[in-house]
Amino acid sequence: MNLDVPGIDTLELEGKRVLIRVDFNVPLRPEEDGRLRISDDTRIRRALPTIQRVLEAGGKPILLTHLGRPKGEVKPELRLDPVALRLAELLGGNVLKVDECSGETARQAIEGAAPSTTVLLENIRFHPGETKGDPELVERLAELGDLFINDAFGTSHRDHASVAGLGRLLPSVAGELLLAELEAFRRVLEDPARPLVAILGGAKVSDKLTVIDNLLDQVDSILVGGGMAYTFLKARGESIGNSLVQDDQLELVRAAEQKAMAKGVKLLLPTDHVVADRFDAEAETRITTEIPDGWMALDIGPQTRAAYCAEIAGAQTVVWNGPMGVFELEPFKAGTEAVGRAVADCPGYCVVGGGDSVAAVEQFELAKSIDHISTGGGASLELLEGRELPGIAALRS
Repeated sequence: MNLDVPGIDTLELEGKRVLIRVDFNVPLRPEEDGRLRISDDTRIRRALPTIQRVLEAGGKPILLTHLGRPKGEVKPELRLDPVALRLAELLGGNVLKVDECSGETARQAIEGAAPSTTVLLENIRFHPGETKGDPELVERLAELGDLFINDAFGTSHRDHASVAGLGRLLPSVAGELLLAELEAFRRVLEDPARPLVAILGGAKVSDKLTVIDNLLDQVDSILVGGGMAYTFLKARGESIGNSLVQDDQLELVRAAEQKAMAKGVKLLLPTDHVVADRFDAEAETRITTEIPDGWMALDIGPQTRAAYCAEIAGAQTVVWNGPMGVFELEPFKAGTEAVGRAVADCPGYCVVGGGDSVAAVEQFELAKSIDHISTGGGASLELLEGRELPGIAALRS
């Protein structure tokens, strides 16, 4: 896997129309006046350095992004007007929002835009050819710009028209955000300071087995939590009550444990649990080392928390993807919070990726203490699996 890509410094931007693929897929909420407002503008803020670099160099930024999943149809509630409004506030400059993402309307708007204007094209996924990587759409988009910058790490694992397609057709580089993401994962995957500890959680072990298999060749320890842990425990012959399990993954899990033993990698599983009689914030709960029939484990217990936090404290590099339990519910948040605080306090280099892990970091107000918080859940997971991302590979084509 090659994470080396050219950066903005390799392009002459002055007087050029610069297409920039950003990831402005931000959460929206309805206000009392019926309008939609952005509830978290982190992704917009993270794109500002690249946009400002282009503006300062005398180029014209032309932004491409998706919002939601319109599935190739125009959905009024997924138009980018709220995004344009917030972007203008953050940039402190002119933003021209165009109601089309390609074609003559978009071309004329770009040509007519005053200098120092940032152009935001309409939701690219309104076009059915975007997610199919349609060559015709790629060519129509390429006609709108002279250069291309990919700054959308969160969609770089997609071979879409506005991501990999443009990267293959126009002179292309990585933006500031994308470079920062790749550098963070390079520090984890290529030459990490050791010990390197991976923390993996979430519901389904099937989502993480490829990650585990790849990381077993690189890490010193893997700490497993969340629902996925109980497939491991069942594979060991332990009683898991009504806890989440994927019976079709048991043999693969046993193979992963055997590989860990052969590699000398510590694979830590929960030794005690917060169990409940049902999946509910008002459920009866217990802390136990053995899960009774009829009960389900929804968080790691205090003994496990202590062991995991001790392992993290001794790490020089940490990568975390996935919560330790159902942290959204008060009785089952302690495990994820304890691990999050241990990561925040760790003296080593720490990277957090995955939507739920990032949400937990925000919920527990730990973001300022984490070295790198990734903007791409699926993309970061595929890097940890050792995959080449199409949007990254295209920048080297």
